[in-house]
Amino acid sequence: MNTVLRATDSAEFLGLVPALAGFTPRQSIVLLPFRHSRAHGAMRIDLPHDDAELDDYVDTAIGLVSRVSGTDAVAVVVYTDEPPQHTPDGIVLPSSVVVDELLGLAADLGLRIVDALCVTPEGWASFLHDEPVLRAVDEIPQPAPIPGVADVSGDQDSGSALPVVDLAEKERVGRALLDISDMLAHEHLAPSDHTRTNPQAIAASVLLDDLPLFFEDLLDSPENLPPFATAALLWCMERPRYRDVALLQWATDLPTGERALSAQLAYAEGATTVPDDLGAVFLGRGPRPDVDRLKVALTIARNVAARAPRASRPAPLTAAAWLSWALGRSSHAAHYLRLVGEIDPGYSLACLIGSMINAAMLPEWSLHRGDALER
Repeated sequence: MNTVLRATDSAEFLGLVPALAGFTPRQSIVLLPFRHSRAHGAMRIDLPHDDAELDDYVDTAIGLVSRVSGTDAVAVVVYTDEPPQHTPDGIVLPSSVVVDELLGLAADLGLRIVDALCVTPEGWASFLHDEPVLRAVDEIPQPAPIPGVADVSGDQDSGSALPVVDLAEKERVGRALLDISDMLAHEHLAPSDHTRTNPQAIAASVLLDDLPLFFEDLLDSPENLPPFATAALLWCMERPRYRDVALLQWATDLPTGERALSAQLAYAEGATTVPDDLGAVFLGRGPRPDVDRLKVALTIARNVAARAPRASRPAPLTAAAWLSWALGRSSHAAHYLRLVGEIDPGYSLACLIGSMINAAMLPEWSLHRGDALER
């Protein structure tokens, strides 16, 4: 069900942009694709660096908007910490050159320009006015809470920090991981040879007898995983074939997870290749996942990463990065990838996700129309 948000002027429009973006952007350009009088969602990109190729930046930005089906118009909002320049002829808004190029290319492609605004520490104004006039940021109305929309007062990086976990909990997970890894490495031994094995490790290993069921059950209690369950999941995530099964299943459903596991095991035996439709999910193609399911899975990955020994963190951090990307949170994904790079710069899946983010590649399902803003 769509939530229709109505704005009658530029001030009201600015007040509703955070609800569409899911946060209050900072140091960003936000592009809102419109179809007729309605915007469906918002796309945020970082402000260009001084050494950025302007043509490439503009092509990429407008290309993202053009990919949204049915788009016939666009609005642009700049959020910057840079103040406007005051000259004898009036004020010059930050990023004016960039916005001129964005609007020019959009117009060349036949897109109608709905609005082009700039929010600075000194106030906000329109790029469309020949003589921009600053208006107080306080004049931007704060809309009433919208059912189903979370707090959007933080910026695009808010909520990316890993949960705070005490050292004792990390040590418990680390010992549990060692116990599980040691037991599974010697699972060919006779039962009598396991007399010194931690019973909790044995119980945790039973969870791994049916991996898809294990991954599915985790969704029921993402915040309260005991150390050995955390360690069992971490053991899986450190093995790419099982990590990929978890991600595919969390993005789809239990039957797909079962199918993905069978495909991965067959691939490992050299019997076949992984079906194209499963691989396509990693690239953001196919039906739109259940957003709530992805959010719960992200909570799991973040909690596991926070509790994992440092050397074991790249796998859950990369899982958190992919889940964030799948949710349209590229800024959060990039944060987790930076943490991976500090530990293992060559971690393969992290490198793949990083290349997709650097190429401004979004999941196709994020280009589907969601909540609407009407003007």
